[in-house]
Amino acid sequence: MFTVINIVLSLVIAYLLGSIPFAYIIGKVSGLDVRKVGDRNVGTFNVFRHAGLIAGIATLIADVGKGALVIVIAKALSGNELVVFGAGVAAVIGHNWPVFLHFRGGRGLAVVIGALLALLPIEMLIAAAVGILVLIITRNSVWFGVALFIPLVLLCWFFGEPVSLLIYSAALPCLSGFAHWLTTRHLPPEAQKEAVSFWVARKRGHGR
Repeated sequence: MFTVINIVLSLVIAYLLGSIPFAYIIGKVSGLDVRKVGDRNVGTFNVFRHAGLIAGIATLIADVGKGALVIVIAKALSGNELVVFGAGVAAVIGHNWPVFLHFRGGRGLAVVIGALLALLPIEMLIAAAVGILVLIITRNSVWFGVALFIPLVLLCWFFGEPVSLLIYSAALPCLSGFAHWLTTRHLPPEAQKEAVSFWVARKRGHGR
């Protein structure tokens, strides 16, 4: 029974932490509602694009942090690998479909990064260097994800990580990719273009 309670607690806490809409909160502090600007995504990239560098970095740290935190909590409460993996999934689901914003959230990329960073710190730091370089060159969030997560799987294999972690490092990002497809498929072409672009607002609450 104690184990069952810990499992449930791990998953519920993960979902609720994932549901904290830092992009919305930080956007509001910066003077805008991210649900009403750009591609209307409650996520890090939209904050960068419309609230500026400081707000974007704050959102990135908060969203990555909550992804890492749920893994730490799940390990402390249960320690079971499947529960820890489930907590990462629950956090991404919470971010993408948050109870605090009527189930309208982001796409979970930063939360995925945080969860995998807690599980695979060395591999994630190396892969992140590649991903950031690609992001700077292409200014495209999709290519950033590709450049981050494909090398990550290869790095897991290279460093001899368990097969379960290798599979998880490939599967969890797919949840973010699914959310991206789900939230952009009905957007007009201009909004779809913005949804994958990366730029930083020069003035708070403004566009380019």
